[in-house]
Amino acid sequence: MTSTILRVQKPASRSLSLLNKLHIDGFLFSSVLILVLAGLVNLYSVLFDQQYLYFRHMLLVGLGLVGMLIAAQIPRQLYLDTSPFIYAGVLCLLILLPYFGVEAQNSKRWLEIPYLPRFQPSELLKIAIPLMLAWYLRDKIYPLPLKDILVCGVIIAAPCALVYIQPDLGTTSLLAVSGILLLFLAGMSWKWVGSLFALGIAMLPVLWIWGLKPYQKDRIMTMFYPEADPLGLGWNIIQSKTALGSGGFLGKGFMNGTQIKLQFLPAGHTDFILAIIGEEWGFVGFAVFIGLFFVLFARCLYLCINVDIDFSRYAIAGMSLMFFSYVLANIMMVCGLLPVVGAPLPLVSYGGTSAVTFLLMFGVIMALIKRPEQRW
Repeated sequence: MTSTILRVQKPASRSLSLLNKLHIDGFLFSSVLILVLAGLVNLYSVLFDQQYLYFRHMLLVGLGLVGMLIAAQIPRQLYLDTSPFIYAGVLCLLILLPYFGVEAQNSKRWLEIPYLPRFQPSELLKIAIPLMLAWYLRDKIYPLPLKDILVCGVIIAAPCALVYIQPDLGTTSLLAVSGILLLFLAGMSWKWVGSLFALGIAMLPVLWIWGLKPYQKDRIMTMFYPEADPLGLGWNIIQSKTALGSGGFLGKGFMNGTQIKLQFLPAGHTDFILAIIGEEWGFVGFAVFIGLFFVLFARCLYLCINVDIDFSRYAIAGMSLMFFSYVLANIMMVCGLLPVVGAPLPLVSYGGTSAVTFLLMFGVIMALIKRPEQRW
């Protein structure tokens, strides 16, 4: 009996040993892989007649998975030592955008470098900002004094300002919110939280009058009453709600969604992929997808709590918050609770740069956790 038990346990032990040697968190890696595969299945339903786009996305996702595994092998000390250089490098790319960026839809968000796919430098901030904040906060006292809060504010504000002038208000908002949430977790006192909130409320009229472009104001107003312009700005929100509602409890079935097939929802493969999921898989499928995201986020928080050094703790927390902010923003956008801000659903929406960045992010997270043998 004993020998039988030992024979049964050996494969699991070898598997665990291999994962540890590769610095892979089995739970986190499995959760990411499930979401990626589920996203590819649903994207096929949307892009079945645009095979070039689908296979291009598959290729980039494959490169992202390889990049995730490579990023997990890098010693965390190297991430600590190079965080300021990573941050500065991304800032330089953003500074180059107005001069060398590719213009699309009246904004310059893309860079084209020879022999590389076109990419958005702002996507790299999802990793660069948390690493830089973690590098600065790693040896600070609790609660954070005003000087440290101001320095962190500059670390967040500098790249956000460069993204805002592209213009890209949605990404700017998500980067800023994620950075501020990390400051709160790092020990910003309630006094400064309240002051920052009051300042934000006071600045809203100024932002509305001088900070927002007319089309950005229209998007915000459309959120409250999309029926005011049902064939224009309110079209996507109305069709998204229609798709979610028409799916019912169990949905219409795979590749049977009418909103995308009849081209009622033009952004169904990017910002509104969750609406297509709700239509084809119903409330059950919608809830399962959201549940998978919460499981992945919970695992990241577990790793954050149990890590052994402050740099890793802050970096994992920052990247986890960045990931969850995009998930929450996309869910609320699809349901009409936020303006259409161009926030793709991580690991699921079409978009090579976004997919590669989030996969690299999880690779960095796995590199930052403890290296010795551990229970998964």
